[in-house]
Amino acid sequence: MSPPRPPAPRPGRPAAARPAAARPAAPRRAAGRRPAPTEGPPPTSAPTEAVAAQRAPAPRPADRRPRTGSGPAVPPPGGPARRDQDAAPTPARAATPRVAAAAPPTGPTRTVTTYTTSRFSGPVRPAVVSTTSRERFAERARARRNIARRQVLGVAGAVVGVGGLGWLLLLSPVLALDPDQVEVTGAGTVVAVDQVLAVVAERSGTPLPRLGTVGLRDEVLEVPGVREARVVRDWPRGLAVQLVSREPVAAVPEEAPATGIALLDEQGVQVGRADAAPAGLPVVDVPVGDQRALSAVLSVLEQLPPDLLAQVESVAARTQDTVTMQLRDGGPRIDWGSADETPLKIAVLAALRAAPEAGGAQVFDVSAPRMPITR
Repeated sequence: MSPPRPPAPRPGRPAAARPAAARPAAPRRAAGRRPAPTEGPPPTSAPTEAVAAQRAPAPRPADRRPRTGSGPAVPPPGGPARRDQDAAPTPARAATPRVAAAAPPTGPTRTVTTYTTSRFSGPVRPAVVSTTSRERFAERARARRNIARRQVLGVAGAVVGVGGLGWLLLLSPVLALDPDQVEVTGAGTVVAVDQVLAVVAERSGTPLPRLGTVGLRDEVLEVPGVREARVVRDWPRGLAVQLVSREPVAAVPEEAPATGIALLDEQGVQVGRADAAPAGLPVVDVPVGDQRALSAVLSVLEQLPPDLLAQVESVAARTQDTVTMQLRDGGPRIDWGSADETPLKIAVLAALRAAPEAGGAQVFDVSAPRMPITR
């Protein structure tokens, strides 16, 4: 039977080294025989052996591995090594002193928490966890104040940005209109470009975002000779004024006592005045105040091809259905009739003038284009 193991030392208190008691050598026994019991009182060394047996460490279980350097391995019970051990005497083994584990340090300590992330390799501030209700309420109030502060700063920044942008677009001279950067196109032969530039110059210095292009267009339309107008901003400080001028197509003598010539466009609007009929414009003779006759003449002149219009010297009309044209250089007279079916009349006149039989004709009557007459 193995001797009992002494109690382990308490933690924090080193175990004192105890002298190992020498175990007397036991006499050898024959294998399979038990020594005969001896009579008489036990030897004087019995108490010493009992004390040594109590102080000796208890043997380790067979399934545990022995510590390195602590002695020979203990074989499992029942094996041959057990029989050899019973047969051979075991030398006395001194009790190995045990050193207790070091006690934890006393005093204030500091816990450091580190975090690692896969996206950000810099230091990360550890989360703050409050342990009391008062601290949690304080943190919540501080968080609300921070959020409110950020909102106020965001709104203030947006207001400042919008204000700066509004000043830049509406008040600053960065986008102010410069009269030297105004371009006028489509003036033709009648419209005075200086008058158009004078109208635009009245808005000099106005930022282009504030410039009303519709109102400016209406003022440009009042310039004599302008039929249509379009005003386009040319960033950052210019304008493009595109005009459609009223080109004169007829020269009408003015009523007495005036002796001049009024220049009319295809809509009957006077676009100018001259002392004599300009070269290339037909002179129109219609009754005074007869707008229907004048409209019929202007409609016919508007639909004539340019080569034929350049040959017309004068146009007369007593009514709206009796339009008559005289060609230049002693050319033939053309009885046109009304302004209806003008494209067909143009084709019939071109065919008659190209026919050899009508080479010497002085009158071409196309008032009824399906039954033309030459004489």
